Amino acid sequence: MPHDINLDSSIATEDLATAIERAETALGSRQKTDGHWVFELEADATIPAEYVLLEHYLDRIDPALQQKIGVYLRRIQGEHGGWPLYHGGAFNISASVKAYFALKAIGDDPAAPHMAAARRAILAAGGAERTNVFTRIQLALFGEVPWSAVPVMPIEIMGLPRWFPFHLLKVSYWSRTVIVPLLVLMALKPRARNPKNIHVQELFAAKPERIDDWIRGPYRSNWGHFFKAVDGVLQKVDPRIPRARRQKHIDAAVAWVHERLNGEDGLGAIYPAMANSVMMFDVLGYAPDHPDAATAWDSVRKLVTVKGEEAYCQPCLSPIWDTGLAAHAMAEVQGHGAAGVGAAANWLLAKQITHVRGDWAETRPDAPPGGWAFQYNNDFYPDVDDTAVVGMLLHRNGDPAHAEGIERARQWVVGMQSKNGGWGAFDADNSHDFLNHIPFADHGALLDPPTADVTARCVSFLAQLGHAEDAPVIARALTYLRSDQEAEGCWFGRWGTNYIYGTWSVLCALNAAGVPRDDLMVRRAVAWLLDKQRPEGGWGEDCASFEGAPAGEYDQSLPSQTAWALLGLMAAGEAENPAVARGIAWLASAQKENGEWDELPYNAVGFPKVFYLRYHGYRLFFPLLAMARYRNLSQGNSREVAWGF
Repeated sequence: MPHDINLDSSIATEDLATAIERAETALGSRQKTDGHWVFELEADATIPAEYVLLEHYLDRIDPALQQKIGVYLRRIQGEHGGWPLYHGGAFNISASVKAYFALKAIGDDPAAPHMAAARRAILAAGGAERTNVFTRIQLALFGEVPWSAVPVMPIEIMGLPRWFPFHLLKVSYWSRTVIVPLLVLMALKPRARNPKNIHVQELFAAKPERIDDWIRGPYRSNWGHFFKAVDGVLQKVDPRIPRARRQKHIDAAVAWVHERLNGEDGLGAIYPAMANSVMMFDVLGYAPDHPDAATAWDSVRKLVTVKGEEAYCQPCLSPIWDTGLAAHAMAEVQGHGAAGVGAAANWLLAKQITHVRGDWAETRPDAPPGGWAFQYNNDFYPDVDDTAVVGMLLHRNGDPAHAEGIERARQWVVGMQSKNGGWGAFDADNSHDFLNHIPFADHGALLDPPTADVTARCVSFLAQLGHAEDAPVIARALTYLRSDQEAEGCWFGRWGTNYIYGTWSVLCALNAAGVPRDDLMVRRAVAWLLDKQRPEGGWGEDCASFEGAPAGEYDQSLPSQTAWALLGLMAAGEAENPAVARGIAWLASAQKENGEWDELPYNAVGFPKVFYLRYHGYRLFFPLLAMARYRNLSQGNSREVAWGF
């Protein structure tokens, strides 16, 4: 049970010490013997539902596993009858159609109350014809809708020159890895084996063959109307192109996937790309035991997570990110040279990507490789966010054996800065915004432009290292961050929920870069955070803030977001502010006897408005980091945070 602590006063020193010790023990117990941490990464119903349908597509059905996934899907069904994109969220028609389809495939009776409720909610929202592009592709693969329901993405994309308005290098890494095998599927238009002959025509408000407005907006700009007209032309032309003329582009797509197959960690190390690669090899006639086909299938199966009577499929694995963040928390508790931190640092150093020049090198050919990926292995796709977090940890840990790795990381991060001074996560200058308006990109997340949170992490890393030659790089980034601050004083969080995450990230960077604490940019951010503190002392933010809900607000305090707010305030010099003491007291009061915290609401985002995430480790290492930092600043000779993170 949570502890009873007076939130109207500072937490007693002994209570804080006890809370830190409990949290340290809890987090330390999760560390693997080789030094790393990895926690579950949970999305919504779509990924486990897609996995169920993939087994039916291939006729490789595991009945016992599917029953466990069914338990999971039924549990997360919302009171509105459908499925949300995050805990407590609103009905989402695309997630609901996939979940209903999967449960019917598993064997749920359509007349059962939960299925009837889902069906009513889907029909009330306009029917399955109003789902997003990726859902309609899934339906087309099962023959539920004609392929005309899907925007045309011709396989000839594989042969387009760099100067052409659309090119694979102009979209994000995640889009690239999903699109390439999908181009083969869209060219060959296979039909799922579907051995149980499961169909969901009852989810359509109109007969699919009579629908002629599959792509109907609302459009976000005039580009949408233009691209809709282009798609209308392609819909007529594409079916008339003979396969013989397309074979060289199919071959190019297969070669591209083969080069990036990435062993059992999978294409792009993300589920949608992996699943598409499995289906691509299948439609091309690869036997299940063919090395490429078997590897692709094994990569998907690695994401399946079984927990007692439930199972679900993770969107990807997060060991580099988890290890970097957990080790930062342990370093704050234990100080320099701690054995557990050293083991984590050594494990991370061995994961640095130094010999592969991934897709990023096409736009930054002069940058030397030296980054880290998010997953266990994803050599073609390191990201600067993980790299900065790991680089700061290695530097803080102080092992001379890590100096070369830190320098490699520094050079790569510097080389990946975009022209506007910011950083995107995986690519530089990936800002061709008009492409977010093609019909295929109804999710609005085709690109990887610079963002405040990622830029802040890179500034924190470079400023912590303190190389004089990086001063112009940091100055350009600070100009970008200043221009990107919201009118209210906060910053948008592209990869965490949401404005609290972004504001914490930037305040850490501003502190590391030596921006004066009386700078208006800092004061506005501090005022915003203080204004968002909840009556009980913590902070919380709803994922709905990505969809227009008030920034920095929720109906409860959450451990992760409380920790982010506290870390941001301490970075801004507010360690002695009574609001910080109240926040620390709330964290201690919400802690369980085993040293952990509960946190069901989602705390991160893959694609705003479309795909949300719950990092199961955030509730453990961020509160520990915040409490330990508060203790260190309170008991030390300085009230200044000495590290970039």
